[in-house]
This record gives sequence, C-alpha cells and structure tokens, in this order.
Amino acid sequence: MTRGIVVKTKDKVKIAANYNKKGHKKVLIIAPGWCMTKDSKAFRQIARAFSSSYDTICLDFRGHGASGGFYTFSAKEEKDIEAVVDFAKKKNYDEICLMGFSLGAAASSIYASKHKVDKLVLVSAPYDFDKIENQMYKKEAWLETFRKFELIRFLTIRPSLFIHKKTKPADIIDKITCPTFFIAGKKDPTVHLWHTKELYNAAKCKKTLKIYENGIHAEDLYLHHKKDFIISCLKWLNGDIN
Repeated sequence: MTRGIVVKTKDKVKIAANYNKKGHKKVLIIAPGWCMTKDSKAFRQIARAFSSSYDTICLDFRGHGASGGFYTFSAKEEKDIEAVVDFAKKKNYDEICLMGFSLGAAASSIYASKHKVDKLVLVSAPYDFDKIENQMYKKEAWLETFRKFELIRFLTIRPSLFIHKKTKPADIIDKITCPTFFIAGKKDPTVHLWHTKELYNAAKCKKTLKIYENGIHAEDLYLHHKKDFIISCLKWLNGDIN
C-alpha cells in the first residue's frame, strides 16, 4: 500500500514522500535528482520495482513536487533526507538503506557522512557541484530530458534565488562508513564518469563500482537497463555482490 506522508525538517520545511509499506523488515529511501519528483514516472517505477524486497520511501526534495521551500542544489537537502530517515527509524526496520540519484546522490552522501545508514547506493553522484559538466547541447542530454518531460511536475520546481555554500562530496566521501555501491554511465553527459571514479577511489568504506558502458545519467540508467539495474542493486543490497 502506497500512501503520502509529510515530515518536517529541522529548519521547518515540509517534505512530502510516497511511502510504500509492504511489511518488509528493510526500507529503501529513494532520493531523486534535480527536476525529478516522487511522482515522476521514472521514480514511481523505481519505487515499485524495489517494493518486492523493500518497503520504499521516495521523497520530494524541498522546492520540488508537494514539498515546501526552495531547492538549494545540495546545500540543505541533507536535512530533507534526515527528516525522512527519522520517520523510518520510528518504524523499527532492521535496515535503513539510502539510494540517491545525481544531486540526490550528493545529498545522500553528505547525509551518510554524518549519520548512520546501513547501506548506500549512489547513482551518477557528482564529485563537486561546481565541476558538473551538464552538456545539455548533447543529444544524450536534451533528448532524454524531452522524453521524460512532465509539465505538471516541472511546474512544481522552485529553485532558490540565493547562492548557498555547498559541501563537496569529494570532501566527505572518506567519512562514509557504511557499504556503498557506486553506479555510473560511461556516456553520462551531465555528470561525467570521472566524478564517480574519483569518489569511488577516495571512499574508505566497503565499496563496489558498476559502470554501464552505454549508460548515461541517473534515472536514465534505470530506464535504459531496467532489469539489470534492479537485479544488480538487489543483489548488492542483499550481499550477493561484493
């Protein structure tokens, strides 16, 4: 059963999420990237795909969807994850796992460097926000954006007009202690592959790296490789891939 929930961050922002409660003993919290929401078609599919083995919670970051506030491009979004994790902790799960995509992966890594989670999956995570290439003129970028465009979701996006100081994932990746699965596409036009490789090399936790040779960015890795993406993640989460 999927139901909408609303939690509040420590800086008083209301965060909306879809909570798919199936009675599993483990929960997977899914953190979308910029311009994607819990109700985006891709993330509804992702949450549903993992619900065979996990309860899932997919959130709208601040400035997205049904959540309040304004998006700060990874400066404050760790607080949104904190509020959702705190909600999950009250449900007494055996494991709380976190999966972030793109800037959602940046926020997830920042959160995991300060707080305990059992397992972490980072998909197309940026090494440094200021070094994201974001080559939107490439067909791999604009064509996929066009294909996924959902006017109703897009109109909910509210970026902050202020510049906020951001933590670089590069500076905190070595502080993450939980097992971490790094996933990237070799042909990513938005966050180039070197970002993930640098983060993987700098991480000191138990870690695994998966590169899709023809893969591009974030949720597109799922959309283009659905079966393999889900199977690989579930095998890793269950300890079958080291």
